[in-house]
Amino acid sequence: MDVAYLQQTKCIFSFNPIHSSTHNRRVSVPSKLPVINSRDYQHNARRSFRRGSRNMCLASSSDTLVSGKSSSPTVASKKDNELEEEEDLKSWMHKNGLPPCKVVLKDRPAYDSRHPSIHYVAASEDLKAGDVAFSVPSSLLVTLERVLGNETVAELLTTNKLSELACLALYLMYEKKQGKESFWYPYIKELDRQRGRGQLAVESPLLWSESELNYLTGSPIKAEVLERAEGIRKEYNELDTVWFMAGSLFQQYPFDIPTEAFSFEIFKQAFVAVQSCVVHLQKVSLARRFALVPLGPPLLTYRSNCKAMLTAVDGAVQLVVDRPYIAGQSIVVWCGPQPNSKLLINYGFVDDDNSYDRLSVEAALNTEDPQYQEKRLVAQRNGKLTIQTFQVNVGKERETVLDMLPYMRLGYMSDPSEMESVISSQGPVCPVSPCMEHAVLNQLASYFRKRLSGYPTTLAEDESLLGECDIDPRKRVVTQLLRCEKRILNKCLEATLDLINDLPDLSQSPCPAPYAPSLR
Repeated sequence: MDVAYLQQTKCIFSFNPIHSSTHNRRVSVPSKLPVINSRDYQHNARRSFRRGSRNMCLASSSDTLVSGKSSSPTVASKKDNELEEEEDLKSWMHKNGLPPCKVVLKDRPAYDSRHPSIHYVAASEDLKAGDVAFSVPSSLLVTLERVLGNETVAELLTTNKLSELACLALYLMYEKKQGKESFWYPYIKELDRQRGRGQLAVESPLLWSESELNYLTGSPIKAEVLERAEGIRKEYNELDTVWFMAGSLFQQYPFDIPTEAFSFEIFKQAFVAVQSCVVHLQKVSLARRFALVPLGPPLLTYRSNCKAMLTAVDGAVQLVVDRPYIAGQSIVVWCGPQPNSKLLINYGFVDDDNSYDRLSVEAALNTEDPQYQEKRLVAQRNGKLTIQTFQVNVGKERETVLDMLPYMRLGYMSDPSEMESVISSQGPVCPVSPCMEHAVLNQLASYFRKRLSGYPTTLAEDESLLGECDIDPRKRVVTQLLRCEKRILNKCLEATLDLINDLPDLSQSPCPAPYAPSLR
């Protein structure tokens, strides 16, 4: 590998090691699939590998780690200039089949002066809705079919052993080792430059330090991040399997056993980098549905209120814009119907105008309830489970609270005769007294207050913090997320309190409920 290149750029699989069903679909690899290796060969391969003098991108190498020490703006500028001396991404693409297009690569300064500026795709001329901004030929796409050399093997490997993201990450790590000899060198160099950062200059929380993850205190996303990180480790443990089963990788890198060539930290960083830029294509074969598209994300800016998306058309991937642009304006694409929690984990940003944002509320019938089985049958008859997750969509908070009430009322029922009446009825309505309704609504209100109190800051404090100019990018994006979550919870609480105020007799105390449903 070219050492100078390592010194000039931050390896996509060697970010600062601090710290998805996302895109992950799994299928079991049939036990009858032929095994390519033998134990003796594997032993000899490992021994030869250890003795080899190849350059490897190891986590311990000072050349490949992002230093935690501050560098001066002059150093960052020098790195920018050195990067520009190489063939830029767009020129390389045109040389290798990219037809004339209507976009240009521009850059904006990074928040951190130690890091290179952020590139983004902008209109090179005025565009109108319906214009094709660019069309990338299949020869410039990185897909599983290209990585694994065989569509059947691609389907087998991504069914229960490795996700598509893991396969793509492994391929890029091997290609990175070839340095300038790799066909993909200009594209990998661009990914290095972006460092997995979205357009807000923030990496996924999967790469954050433990102290930075504490920014997420009170939010359910913190547990999601830890769970996703554990899933990535399981994928890492399966890397040797894909190496032996994928003929293209086996032939090209016969001695580079993945778990010896790359540490877990390097793999995790590569995985997150691929996660931030992979495109999910529709109406294509399984081996082509996840693609890395030069000129695609993270160079394109994601928006949740946009209709433009990258689509597969006649052996290419093209972008048709959904709105007019003036020359030099950043081009945006749709990120899919993802809540802000997924946008932060996958791409490192939060969209304040995300109409797909939501929070989850989990309600569960009490298993100690003598009438648990009867209530389970009633819940199932009405399309609910004994442990039911309610999705609270932004703007639909009151509707979700109303949707939860029949389930909660069912859990509060204790009279066997009333339970029998409900079982024999066909609708979801449970007989409810004013005191029971008061108890149900009180439990919901207490639950929403408890969730809000779990955040270290108030909504007003978040608004004040976001008004400051000098704020760490990660802290800013987390504060945006927490503000969105608190707004949803506050709306739920307001809707619940409105229903309490509508009760006919507020002087009546709530009914006791020995087997009330649990909420979390």
